[in-house]
Amino acid sequence: MARKFLSGNEAFAEGIRLARPQVISAYPITPQTIVVERLSEMVEDNSLKAEFIHVESEHSALSCAMGASAVGARAFTATSSQGLLYMAECLTYASGGRFPIVMMNANRSTALPWNIYGDQRDSISLLDSGWIQAYAENAQESLDLALMSYYIAEHPTVLTPFMVNLDGFVLTHTYEVADVPTALQADEFLPPFKTENKLDLKNPKNLGFSAGPETNTAFKYKEHLGLLNSKPIIKEAEEKFEKIFGRKYTGLTENYKTEDAEYIIITLGSISGLVKETVDWLRENGRKVGMLRLRYLRPFPSEEIASAAGKAKAIAVLEKDISFGNEGTVYTNVNSALYKHGLTIPSSNYIGGLGGRNISEEKIERIFDELEDRETKVTFLEIGGDR
Repeated sequence: MARKFLSGNEAFAEGIRLARPQVISAYPITPQTIVVERLSEMVEDNSLKAEFIHVESEHSALSCAMGASAVGARAFTATSSQGLLYMAECLTYASGGRFPIVMMNANRSTALPWNIYGDQRDSISLLDSGWIQAYAENAQESLDLALMSYYIAEHPTVLTPFMVNLDGFVLTHTYEVADVPTALQADEFLPPFKTENKLDLKNPKNLGFSAGPETNTAFKYKEHLGLLNSKPIIKEAEEKFEKIFGRKYTGLTENYKTEDAEYIIITLGSISGLVKETVDWLRENGRKVGMLRLRYLRPFPSEEIASAAGKAKAIAVLEKDISFGNEGTVYTNVNSALYKHGLTIPSSNYIGGLGGRNISEEKIERIFDELEDRETKVTFLEIGGDR
């Protein structure tokens, strides 16, 4: 294992190299471009043996990856923002076809106004597309998810495409020290891709077919089960990962000082690091606060949220997303989880970081201050207008 100074994009590219995809379909878009640039260099210098295919659009990139997966090849692509939205038609084809493609999405604001900086409205708007969705906190987790995503997606009980999300610029372009495994370690962790869900002249079958009212629900139910089945496989992958690489992950969520916390912020992505620092500082000043990080939004960690937040006096959901005319989508999902488990905890929703606007430690501290009022509200963090 080697230690390298890498951006989030470069760390993810290293993880993909170790996963040995056979087909990479590439179309550049800021702030994702560096991932496919690095992979193209790896293919060029023969450190990665793969077909690197330049396509004419993001729609074509995912279409190409589906074609590769449909013949049994391990496939990878990457995108961001408007590119992900341009792919939207293909996302449901990939999940409905049970093609375990891995795609990195560099979270970026969506137009209009035009903006290249990071929020999470692109991926969260597509939560219902049938893909597993994970959100990395730092470069090391980005690299590790690149490997684990294939293990999970390709498992025969799952066979579901996997979207790994990295916060644009804040994570994709920030440099950190990361441990890069050896190829031998990666091969021990991730076996070659084998599937019966492919075009095969020796065993002909129909892929990408139509299904009318009599059978359509059965296929959608199987797709739903694939996502639910990923929960134990995520645990299995992390246990094997820890055994080989020595790094431990905690499933769908990460609890940070929630055991005795009276006030908890629930969040996701790279902002989690700053929330942890704020929690540490407030703890030193005698305040019982904590953070719950959502590592996955699909499958959704309902049980984990209820378990971590069940004894809190109040919670807040901090997210870089808004479902216009309602509230943050993550907030909606969290409240649903609490209700299903019989919990009536005062909760507030803070929408922040839209278009890449900075969320400061002072703003996070303010959220904890306001939680003590136990007032339920939905507010734009930088504007302060309550609903």
